Amino acid sequence: MTTESAEGGHVFLRIGDEAPDFTANTTHGELNFADYARDSWVVLFSHPADFTPVCTTEFVGFASRAADFAKRGVKLIGNSIDSVFAHIAWVRDMEKSHGAKVDFPVIADLDQKVARLYGMVHEPSAVTATVRCVYIIDTKRILRAMIYYPLTTGRNIDEILRVIDAMQTSDKHGVATPANWTPGDDVIVPPPATQQAAAERVGDKALKVTDWYFSKKSL
Repeated sequence: MTTESAEGGHVFLRIGDEAPDFTANTTHGELNFADYARDSWVVLFSHPADFTPVCTTEFVGFASRAADFAKRGVKLIGNSIDSVFAHIAWVRDMEKSHGAKVDFPVIADLDQKVARLYGMVHEPSAVTATVRCVYIIDTKRILRAMIYYPLTTGRNIDEILRVIDAMQTSDKHGVATPANWTPGDDVIVPPPATQQAAAERVGDKALKVTDWYFSKKSL
């Protein structure tokens, strides 16, 4: 579900919302998001403009880690308010100048349709460019995480992969992950919800119990 502000009609997506569907022109031809995302995780990310230095480093970063995303069952989609011809020229230049082959689609969002649908245009920053948004969407097309960066700050690809690893681990094992968690670290067991369960938790030798509400285990 999305909400709109009374003054500007801006869309505010929330974690747990269904990711809005759209059809758009991309460097891979017309893309219908619902079809593209079916049975797959998706990272949809926006960048301010083609042929800019920070954005170039980010696209090179995503392209160089494409196999790591694919291994996790994640598809990538880029978006900016540039033409498909600009995108194609930039993608070709990145392969030539940086050795990065961008194999994922890049949306040519000239009418800002996708940018407005996902709230990628933050007008205090810029009215004609998308900020650096990252939307992580699961196989049920549910928005699971959102990360926003200012125009001057490039994204950390390792952190995006870490967040995906954490959410997929939580989904699979019914656990939570602590601060700075990476695969292989202990995970957090959900706290007990009754007094009896709390008393039993304290004596649970199968877990690494610090207190009744704070327990970890290895996977």
